Amino acid sequence: MKYKYHLRPGYKSQDLLIEIFNGVEDDSFLTDLLDSIAVIKPKVDKINDLWINDEILMEVSSEIGLFSISKDIWDFAFIMSDDNQECVKKIELLLSTNKNFQKIEVDFEDYK
Repeated sequence: MKYKYHLRPGYKSQDLLIEIFNGVEDDSFLTDLLDSIAVIKPKVDKINDLWINDEILMEVSSEIGLFSISKDIWDFAFIMSDDNQECVKKIELLLSTNKNFQKIEVDFEDYK
C-alpha cells in the first residue's frame, strides 16, 4: 500500500472528510489519487496556492459533484465537500477498492 487514509469527521463537525496521511509526499500522489477516482471524471477547475498556510487547494468538479483537495507541506492531504457528503462517501468507496489505498479506521469520538 502506498497511501493510508482515514474517513473521519472534521474537528467539531458532523461533515465527513478523507484525510490521507501516508504517501502524500510521493511525486505521483496526485496522479495516483485522480486515477483512483477516474470513474467519476474528476476535473481540476482551479488551483489556489495558499502560501500563507503552506498548502495547495484544488477545486474539483466531477460527475458526482464538487469537492476540494487540500495538500500541505506536512504531507497531509484532505478531500472535502462541504455541501455534498455523498460525494465524499463515493470517493472513499473508490479509494477503498484501489490497491494503492488503505483505510485505517478511527474513533469518531476523537474529533468532537
